[in-house]
Amino acid sequence: MPSRRRTLLKVIILGDSGVGKTSLMNQYVNKKFSNQYKATIGADFLTKEVQFEDRLFTLQIWDTAGQERFQSLGVAFYRGADCCVLVYDVNSMKSFDNLNNWREEFLIQANPSDAENFPFVVLGNKIDVDGGNSRVVSEKKARAWCASKGNIPYFETSAKEGVNVEEAFQVIAKNALKSGEEEEIYLPDTIDVGSSSQPRSGGCEC
Repeated sequence: MPSRRRTLLKVIILGDSGVGKTSLMNQYVNKKFSNQYKATIGADFLTKEVQFEDRLFTLQIWDTAGQERFQSLGVAFYRGADCCVLVYDVNSMKSFDNLNNWREEFLIQANPSDAENFPFVVLGNKIDVDGGNSRVVSEKKARAWCASKGNIPYFETSAKEGVNVEEAFQVIAKNALKSGEEEEIYLPDTIDVGSSSQPRSGGCEC
């Protein structure tokens, strides 16, 4: 039987303030929704264990503040991410238009080794509001944007009603896994990433 190694996969959720990032995370991890809106200060994260092919993975899902005054915190949170989730509110054109800024900001701050193929997933949230009558961003428009950015997977979600949340995070986890596996092959499990065959001096190479 294959060994059940635990692997940590880091997922970052980005998007404008109030689009439902925290609610999506809570719905996925805790199966809960709250109508009480509380802005995230800085960043927060939840973890959830997922299993693929007899391997256990811990998804570490980081929810970052949408307010611009917290964006300077970005670098530390973005580094080492295995997947980035871009969230907008289907009832807010501004939140959709800002997806491009969030995506570019992430690529600059996280500086992934293969920016062209880094996995993103886009979620159009709040499809439940007003029975869908308030929406201003069509699914066609959102899918066209995702296609233009290298066929980013797209889901329409309702954090409140749990619509497509589980399905979206399954794809997020799979994409994070693909991204994270490349690192696993090359990096040993220790902090020392130098060649193990080379004797190392005791000094810090910070």
